[in-house]
Amino acid sequence: FIYTTAKKDYAKKLLEVLDPKKKLIRCCLSQSDCVCSQGCYWKDLTCLGRDLAKTVALDHTMQGFPAQAANWIPVPPWSGDPEDEELLRLIPVLGRLGQAVGHGDRRGTALWAWP
Repeated sequence: FIYTTAKKDYAKKLLEVLDPKKKLIRCCLSQSDCVCSQGCYWKDLTCLGRDLAKTVALDHTMQGFPAQAANWIPVPPWSGDPEDEELLRLIPVLGRLGQAVGHGDRRGTALWAWP
């Protein structure tokens, strides 16, 4: 999934870059899928219909997830640099989280630690 506070047109352009063959990303949620409060848009992970104890959100700002801050894993903002490998650094963390599924809610534990 991609979940962005950006407008749908921008999100579509982003998907064309990230997944041009449409094989990796199953769903894209955009600003119209966000909650608007006092002029600010934020992402409500409950709209995914998934167990939040088994759901993580990667984002450069926690502002997007105030109601589900425990699900947030911070990542640096992406500047478009094709050499950027920040998400690759998360593979060990995500692997540990995947192995922990079935062992209770791990949000906020050492499993979330940056590699």
